[in-house]
Amino acid sequence: MSRGVRLLCALSLLAMANLAQAFDLKDLQAQLAKPAVIHGPFTQEKHLRALPQPLVSKGDFVLAKEKGLLWLLKTPVQQDYRIDAQGIARRDPSGWQRLPGKTAAAQQNQLFFAVLKGDSSGLERDFELALQGDAKRWQLNLTPRSLLLKQIFTAITINGGTFVERIELLETQGDSTVLLMPASTSAASLSPAEQHDFAD
Repeated sequence: MSRGVRLLCALSLLAMANLAQAFDLKDLQAQLAKPAVIHGPFTQEKHLRALPQPLVSKGDFVLAKEKGLLWLLKTPVQQDYRIDAQGIARRDPSGWQRLPGKTAAAQQNQLFFAVLKGDSSGLERDFELALQGDAKRWQLNLTPRSLLLKQIFTAITINGGTFVERIELLETQGDSTVLLMPASTSAASLSPAEQHDFAD
């Protein structure tokens, strides 16, 4: 076998190996959907054109694959939200109260829920998706399809590894939101307090 043919064979095998190892949307969805429960701290930065410094809020989140998402804001104010298949609810002294589902904030929270649970099929209904990287370090770029989302966002970038670590939302009027979740961990089940929050 000539040197050139051997080189072509080696390159062909390398290309096939790369194709076999390609990381696609199905792989990402399976990876993000694998844990039953994911929780951790978050920092949210709201960058407004009119302000020199971002508005920063912090708290904790709990994502349960079969239940929904708890978004527990601690600073600058304490406020709890729950996002599930029925929509978004906010907790007040009398319990959980459902919120309107068509606001920009509601759209953003539903988007966070879809991203964190690895629902790429749900995202594909509303966005063009472009994934690059591998299972250890990936980036997913979302470009809005629907008219409503085009009025809110120009682009969304999501970065992560085992879990989602960073979400950046660029809004049409020039503002942006950055969500950081660098220390997420998984669990096999919800704590009793978390079960209670999802059951109310």
